[in-house]
Amino acid sequence: MKLILASASPWRRELLSRLEIPFACVNADVDESPQPGESPRALARRLAALKADTVLARHPDALVIGSDQVGTLDGHTPVGKPGTLERAVAQLQAASGRSMHFHTALALRAAGQPAIDDCVDVQVRFRTLTAAEIRAYLARDPDALHCAGSARCEGLGISLLEAIHSDDPSALIGLPLIRLAGHLRTLGFDLLG
Repeated sequence: MKLILASASPWRRELLSRLEIPFACVNADVDESPQPGESPRALARRLAALKADTVLARHPDALVIGSDQVGTLDGHTPVGKPGTLERAVAQLQAASGRSMHFHTALALRAAGQPAIDDCVDVQVRFRTLTAAEIRAYLARDPDALHCAGSARCEGLGISLLEAIHSDDPSALIGLPLIRLAGHLRTLGFDLLG
């Protein structure tokens, strides 16, 4: 069965390639606006499922993986991709000495198979940051402007943190590989064969 990652994210593509199985990437291109009263975790789960369902409708012969991540500061204030240097500085100033929570949802869809939906939570605790450290970090890692929370843990952003708590650390980057590998095994993918 053809495997499709319903994402245009280079980080998710890189993560899935670690499993060393062939796959294609297809951008689901869905509306990611939250619904009124929707919790961050529920939003992540709904968007992962929507992405997988949307791509499956276009590729009914495939197993489609959808994923989405929603971050919050201290569990309440939404944290998105900053997009600009000014917003990245503001995000990191707000995160200094505090925790961000990331909900990384996973949805697997294939015709004739039961839907699989999962979500992995990650808590990231920032150390107290100075304005000079924030500016120096952002000058050295321009990709941080495209990451929720502005701190790329797979790069220099790790130096901004005190701790990461999760059962599946790859979830912080955007795709929970431990959970995904388990679900793929249950669907008959022999990852080590």
